[in-house]
Amino acid sequence: MSPADTPIKVCSRASLLIGGDAIQSFNDGTAEAAVSASMYEDIARAGLTNTRWRFSSNQAVLNRLTNEPTGRWDAAYQMPSTSIMTSAITVQDMPIKYDTYGTKIYCDASPADEVVADYIFRSDESVWPPYFTIVVEYMMASVLAISVARDSSLGQLMEAKTDYFMRLARARDSQSQTTRKLNTSRFITERRS
Repeated sequence: MSPADTPIKVCSRASLLIGGDAIQSFNDGTAEAAVSASMYEDIARAGLTNTRWRFSSNQAVLNRLTNEPTGRWDAAYQMPSTSIMTSAITVQDMPIKYDTYGTKIYCDASPADEVVADYIFRSDESVWPPYFTIVVEYMMASVLAISVARDSSLGQLMEAKTDYFMRLARARDSQSQTTRKLNTSRFITERRS
């Protein structure tokens, strides 16, 4: 069997999880297809913004806008159009304080600073690792259990499965980067003083 690498395949497997019929397209006339067509994109984006997934993270140098913020911040920068959630804003690899206003980042940076954003983007299903695909399948199954099967206990079971697979997915995704060393120098300095 091929991997669930399209929205239709993810939703079809979610439907099968609750004992429903496979979905051939979002327009196939079934209740499963209608609910999936309405809810899938929101569910996928909710899953992607649940944590800082490495497979759906990117960085970009931000463009400074000519119009300055009205108050509290010195500068405004435009986030990339593909961003669905900001993870960090840095200058010279150091995190800085910022606020998100719509699609803009407000911060205190000088015109000479290169402001870099770490952000989550809407990655394609074809690049999702299996551990994340399963999470979205169970998220959709939870929606389908309540709206199509009209079975709240099945919905609760699917939500519990979603939580379980989400924890596993976070653990697996955290292995896709170098383990960070805890900086203990500040604690040692305090203890010695």
